[in-house]
Amino acid sequence: MTAEWYVLIEEDTRITERADGVELKLHRWMLVGTHQIGPDEAEAVAAAEDAALHYMPGVLARHARPGDEPARHAFLAQDGAWVVLVRQGHRECHVRVTTARLMHSQEETQSPPKSLKEKFRSALEGPPPLVKPWAPPRKPEQD
Repeated sequence: MTAEWYVLIEEDTRITERADGVELKLHRWMLVGTHQIGPDEAEAVAAAEDAALHYMPGVLARHARPGDEPARHAFLAQDGAWVVLVRQGHRECHVRVTTARLMHSQEETQSPPKSLKEKFRSALEGPPPLVKPWAPPRKPEQD
């Protein structure tokens, strides 16, 4: 287990689509930043506060001019997360800034490519069974 603290930044990304003459504003929370801080939780908390007070969302940064300062309302939730409303001109964005400790990390692994023989065999046998979705471990029944 690692003791590394991170600041995580999520944005409410929005895209506007038009379908059948109707304008749809589609919202999606997206993790846009993972910033490694170090082993000190207090340092991570201070960095999260700084991010909440100064981070410029991409949707606003693309349209900002030098010297523009957006309106910002930063709320500190009871669990320590910051929820920030940033407005500039007629655009607005919501940002969530949290601290988190990295508890597990695993790199991607890929199986070796199939041989020609394995490809023919799988074509004849059909697709492999689906991977079972994760489920919590079952507790033994008590009498």
